[in-house]
Amino acid sequence: MKSERQNRILELVAKYEIETQEEMIERLRNEGYRVTQATVSRDLKELKLSKALTARGTYRYCVSSSRNHTGNMRLNNAMADSIVSVQYSMNNVVIKTYPGLAQAVASSVDSLNMHNILGSVAGDDTIILVTTDEESSIELSTKIQELMKTF
Repeated sequence: MKSERQNRILELVAKYEIETQEEMIERLRNEGYRVTQATVSRDLKELKLSKALTARGTYRYCVSSSRNHTGNMRLNNAMADSIVSVQYSMNNVVIKTYPGLAQAVASSVDSLNMHNILGSVAGDDTIILVTTDEESSIELSTKIQELMKTF
């Protein structure tokens, strides 16, 4: 239940400009989640969401860019639980996610600032990562698969 709720929070922040915990609580409750302010606060902290300035001059929740620590692959358990499969071909890695979660996972991977990832493209449930070479694709896909096994 926690993982499902946290995945939904990531989907919501990717889709809407959510400015406050109260707004997040309201959106979750409208979707049938029974949450308290304390629960949402803990979820936001565990997901390492931060607030970023919008074009309108307000602040919104977004995936934090502080997920890169010494270049190690570090995604939280909600992100790892969102991934269905990982495969590579030449210098590309293809990540399949549950519907609606690809952009949140891609944003999390992008925030790692790994030097061997040239770029990413995310749709609804598929992400394509372009790496510098085939060796990087093998290494990246292996790390993600190991991460999936640990959660």
